[in-house]
Amino acid sequence: MFDTVLVANRGEIAVRVIRTLRRLGLRSVAVYSDADARARHVAEADAAVRLGPAQAALSYLSAERLLDAAARAGAGAVHPGYGFLAENAGFARAVAGAGLTFIGPPADAIEAMGDKIRAKETVAAAGVPVVPGAHADGDGELAEAARVLGLPVLLKPSAGGGGKGMRLVRDADLLADEIEAARRGALAAFGDGTLLAERWVERPRHIEIQILADGHGTVLHLGERECSLQRRHQKIVEEAPSPFLDDATRAVMGEAAVRAARACGYVGAGTVEFIVPGDDSATHYFMEMNTRLQVEHPVTELVTGLDLVEWQVRVARGERLPFGQDAVATVGHAVEARVCAETARPTAEGSGVDFLPSAGTVLLLAEPEGDGVRTDSGLAEGTEVSPDYDPLLAKVVAHGPDRATALLRLRAALARTTVLGVDTNTGFLRRLLAHPAVVSGELDTGLVDGAASGLLPAGVPEEVYAAVALARQAAFAPAPAPGEWTDPFSVPSGWRLGGEPAWTIHRLRVPGHDPVTVRVRPGEARVGDEGAPVPARLLDGPGGGALRVEYAGTAHGFAHAPHPRAPGAHWLGRDGDAWHVQAYDPVAAAGGAAAPGADTLSAPMPGTVTVVKAAAGEAVTAGQSLLVVEAMKMEHVIAAPHDGTVTELGVSVGATVAMDQVLAVVTPATVATTPVAEPPAPAPQEPS
Repeated sequence: MFDTVLVANRGEIAVRVIRTLRRLGLRSVAVYSDADARARHVAEADAAVRLGPAQAALSYLSAERLLDAAARAGAGAVHPGYGFLAENAGFARAVAGAGLTFIGPPADAIEAMGDKIRAKETVAAAGVPVVPGAHADGDGELAEAARVLGLPVLLKPSAGGGGKGMRLVRDADLLADEIEAARRGALAAFGDGTLLAERWVERPRHIEIQILADGHGTVLHLGERECSLQRRHQKIVEEAPSPFLDDATRAVMGEAAVRAARACGYVGAGTVEFIVPGDDSATHYFMEMNTRLQVEHPVTELVTGLDLVEWQVRVARGERLPFGQDAVATVGHAVEARVCAETARPTAEGSGVDFLPSAGTVLLLAEPEGDGVRTDSGLAEGTEVSPDYDPLLAKVVAHGPDRATALLRLRAALARTTVLGVDTNTGFLRRLLAHPAVVSGELDTGLVDGAASGLLPAGVPEEVYAAVALARQAAFAPAPAPGEWTDPFSVPSGWRLGGEPAWTIHRLRVPGHDPVTVRVRPGEARVGDEGAPVPARLLDGPGGGALRVEYAGTAHGFAHAPHPRAPGAHWLGRDGDAWHVQAYDPVAAAGGAAAPGADTLSAPMPGTVTVVKAAAGEAVTAGQSLLVVEAMKMEHVIAAPHDGTVTELGVSVGATVAMDQVLAVVTPATVATTPVAEPPAPAPQEPS
């Protein structure tokens, strides 16, 4: 029996596990990398042990360091959370080998279900229907197997989970490139490049069954979760129960999930995932089993009233489940939205949306509370959000007596969610939840990608620019103290003797948008170069985390945080959206211009250059892949915008780059080239 648990994870799931351990009277031990020394999970645990550098391989992925931390802290058990080593059979065996309890399934079950190829064979033998698929060792053999299977196909890392690394291929001509990229992504994320191809089910719904099993032969299912709202195969909204299934199908899928769990000797909390054709709710195919707690477990907790982390701990301590399948009941409806550190921007061609990882320091944080609302979060003001880890920051969950109420509560909760200092997808999620197909329950896994461009804001509201200009103006010309006289010529108020006040000009820019000029004078503002001035004044602030302005006859309130390291820059937030408004210097912006007509290719996100496919001086064609930048286990391909020559190449493989850092310059063939810049020498690599 153990009384101290080491939580071998970070962020919101570590905070979530620590909360239940505290309620059960168990001592919690956190672990942290150097990047997380001041993280919330470290502060909330009873004790914390440093692991090492920010690189996951030297901290959260190091079984040796985690077990040493457990020994130093006197822990008798290890809870792996999700991600990192949660589904690593070798880690589970190492924990048991050290005489500790692994709060999760047996290593053999992890191994059987962790390999997607073996998992499909195991559950098929137990009578569970599986998606038709194929696998092969070589790229050419896999491409041929995919052609025989029939396109479109989904390429999946065999060792992976959580939707990472999957690539949908519809064009046979792209198979070779997609297989190469998928293997590279699988190796980077899971250390195993083995792939399988599965036949793509059109308009699929992703429905999963929560499993709970003890070590005494009881295996139960706790109902289903609908997880069809995804972007790039990554879930962003989940709900329980599914609005698609009827009771008969629900029971059949639950029984299939129990058979799958029994087939691998499962113990603890886990999830069996199915694909269901959008036009046939009675048909379902096994997709994979997640041998761990799922990110979306709170929706099941809210509708069943069960604490899944508590039952993981109790089962690990050898307890029997005190209830049977007939005692499992659900009440009401719950919906969860994943708040991630990412920037949603239109793609270069304008037909879609790129979701790019973001990073920064949390300058201001407000998380929602209220009836039926739950927030699982790893954030605190001052948290450094790093590109080294997964972008998930928090989960906002709402429960109600019915689906419509739960959706309304979640939208309202997201409107009260404010994270300033880091771009998040909160506003995007609010608009998604109001989409007619979501409201009606007509979901499929392609809905988000298809609707994404219509869920972006039309632009930056004029009152945002006006508010920042008025705040900057107030900083330039602070109000005099009572009884104090101020020389009107000493402040940039626009005052002049015997004439109409002059405009003070503020040039501002929000990343991803064109610069905007704002003119301000007492009582008025003009945003942009067209249109007439409108009444504008500062009502309250800046200060105390809020800013209120009156613009064109309407009062607007914003959450507000000045950027501490960028004078004149401000973060504003409202209704889940946030804007980083920066001072714009057109002279400085033009200072590094390349040859006329050349296109400068910049890093779309902070990250690491993992592939360089071109060289300075090389002729390239439009759309040709030049570099790959990776952040938060997401790859972004930098392609040539037109035919031409790479006239500058400023990075090499392994280089760490900041957002908007210049990576390369491609000059069209019709433009005289500038001298070619040699790439820098490769940076010294840390030993692996």
